[in-house]
Amino acid sequence: MHDTGKAFVQFFVSLKLTVVLLALSAILVFAATLDQTHLGIWGIQEKWFRSLVVLQDFKGVPVPIFPGGYFIGTLLLINLIAAHIYRFTFNWKKSGIFITHLGLIILLVGELLTNLWQQDFQMRLTEGESKNYSESPRKNELAVIDTTDPEYDHVVAIPEALLRPGKSLQTPKLPFRLVVRDYFPNASLQMRSQVPNAPASLATTGIGPQVAVTPLPMTYKENETNVPAAYVELIGPQGSINTWLFSTALTDQTFQFEGKTYRFVLRPERFYTKFTVSLLKFSHDRFAGTEIDKNFSSRVRLQTDDGSTDREVLIYMNNPLRFQGLTFYQAGYDGDKTTFLQVVKNPSWLLPYVACAMIFAGLVIQFGLSLVGFAKKRSNQLAVA
Repeated sequence: MHDTGKAFVQFFVSLKLTVVLLALSAILVFAATLDQTHLGIWGIQEKWFRSLVVLQDFKGVPVPIFPGGYFIGTLLLINLIAAHIYRFTFNWKKSGIFITHLGLIILLVGELLTNLWQQDFQMRLTEGESKNYSESPRKNELAVIDTTDPEYDHVVAIPEALLRPGKSLQTPKLPFRLVVRDYFPNASLQMRSQVPNAPASLATTGIGPQVAVTPLPMTYKENETNVPAAYVELIGPQGSINTWLFSTALTDQTFQFEGKTYRFVLRPERFYTKFTVSLLKFSHDRFAGTEIDKNFSSRVRLQTDDGSTDREVLIYMNNPLRFQGLTFYQAGYDGDKTTFLQVVKNPSWLLPYVACAMIFAGLVIQFGLSLVGFAKKRSNQLAVA
């Protein structure tokens, strides 16, 4: 038993394990880079880096082909900490090495927390427009909006993850139950007149009976967008009411029940804030005589709901707006009056900066101590000579 425990410890503190893990990391990055042409940046992150094992689909069967980023990163972290505990004895001559390794540990932990906690959204604004929310570029939600009150909308948002065939959704805020009859993560929607021999529609009201839905494989490419579609049946106290077709490709649909008016829409998932961003001016500069972008920036007005903040901010490349835990980056534009802001929520955003500063400081300290030691040794040799 003692030999087994010793072998277990030796495995995790081994320098060979470090070398193997670093080599696997290099192969992982190389393979993911090649695969990016098929899946795009978001698909690559989920498949190769945010996983314990990389799965490849072979004739519909997922087969593990390589250790994932979470697996390699976790072993590297354990290896580094174990080696410190088992081998490292702290003294001031090795303080630089200690600080450098501590920076590496913080860097690995920071990357893990970023993968777990970071949320990315987008905000599209046209000059004169104001918003207190941003939208997810990849996730969607089914919003059921009670518009009866002219002063206020009551919204029930159902995450896309719950839209699974056979799923029954009930909330006290709605007088009816929603049952998902079918769901497609990505689909092509066409008028039935354009699709000969299209299968019968599950929808019984709205625009659904006139639309043919063709399932498509999900896409992960940056220049392509999935178009989800769902058949949802509404069931009231007296039984089935009707069945609707909802999709991000369709506009809002209205329904009246028990004296109230409801609006249904399948839309990008929204992240609401306690402040409003208004686009005052979008500037788009090009190099003279060309259509090549030189600079584009957004002057926005930032107003909190409680009135504590009301100021103008200029957002441009490498100069984001940071406010209430969110970072607004200038990401793109549409014409000369519409801007795209990338909104990032990452509570651990400071850790990589702290880690890099510690690694730099540790290397400088260790190099300085070594240089001083060498200079003293050289001076003593000269004095003896």
